[in-house]
Amino acid sequence: MINRRNVLIGAGMAATGGAALWALSPGPDYDGLAASIRESLTPADDLQTLAGYATLAANSHNTQPWLFAQDGSAISIAPDFTRETPVVDANHHHVFASLGCAAENLALAAGAAGKPAAVAYSDRNEGGVMIDLGSSRTVRDPLFDAITKRQCTRSLYDGRAVETDDLASIEKAAALSGARVLIVTDPKKIEEVLEMVVAANTAQVEDPAFRAELKQWLRFSPRRAVEARDGLYSACSGNPTLPDWLGRLLFDFVFTAKGENDRYAAWIRSSAGLAIVVSDANDKPHWVEAGMACQRFALAATALGIRHAFINQPLEVPEKRLEFGRWLGDDSLSPDMILRFGHAEPMPWSLRRPVDEVIA
Repeated sequence: MINRRNVLIGAGMAATGGAALWALSPGPDYDGLAASIRESLTPADDLQTLAGYATLAANSHNTQPWLFAQDGSAISIAPDFTRETPVVDANHHHVFASLGCAAENLALAAGAAGKPAAVAYSDRNEGGVMIDLGSSRTVRDPLFDAITKRQCTRSLYDGRAVETDDLASIEKAAALSGARVLIVTDPKKIEEVLEMVVAANTAQVEDPAFRAELKQWLRFSPRRAVEARDGLYSACSGNPTLPDWLGRLLFDFVFTAKGENDRYAAWIRSSAGLAIVVSDANDKPHWVEAGMACQRFALAATALGIRHAFINQPLEVPEKRLEFGRWLGDDSLSPDMILRFGHAEPMPWSLRRPVDEVIA
């Protein structure tokens, strides 16, 4: 899913007169806004605060496809299909996995405020998640402290291995009743996954519908990123920022399968390993649970100073997903997400919409 695309933009692009003038003009304080979204949160059991923590969860294309509501002690998270990505996520798998990621954050935040939280899939309306808040006191989960620090770090990692004990603790943290994380550190198997990533990425980049959908969610300038507070901001993946009109104009010329494949190959080979989120069935309840397991993996890794990023291409192209499932070698497992992990410096934070906009 939960997958962040990147655009190769040549250094010469910033040499145009319009871009030069734009670079000299004052822009919005993107970094200040990104920091304030996280620093303004302190544990409390009201819906506004809990939803604020929930929205910091991983989600596909940073579309933030969720709506929160409260009825007594129950909080619901419904899918917002106006923010779907029908090309890359035709069956809404990523939407429901994103709800699971948000639900896990919300449950951890409720626990930090002293409220135990029971999370369950709800089949009301078009499906979603229901979180029941208990009245007894609960122990604060250490994963809560990683919520405001977690990010998908889309950059080269330094190649260092992760300690075996750390990998075991991360796996344990992400193990749920119907979903879990499989850790892959064997270089041969990593290369096999890379081969599938490249094949699927090529199919996507060469698909006009995919390119159009991705372009819709790209934010090339800090000004546009701050206006939208969603989508994929260039600086978050190490690309230069440009006036939005110029980035959109140049996108079709510079976004190539070869360029993207070379980038993903370098990124994957610089990583310490891969994490594959799997569940026991390919249906909405398990997509939600896979999202919860994924978020717990990401938070446990973050707590240990380990970065992560999604490489979901083999699961987003139907025939490649079948191939990846065969590669797993276990027909009882449904693959949900693929992540790479390792050590790296942080990248700029992504933004989130105001909480008022996601409360129904």
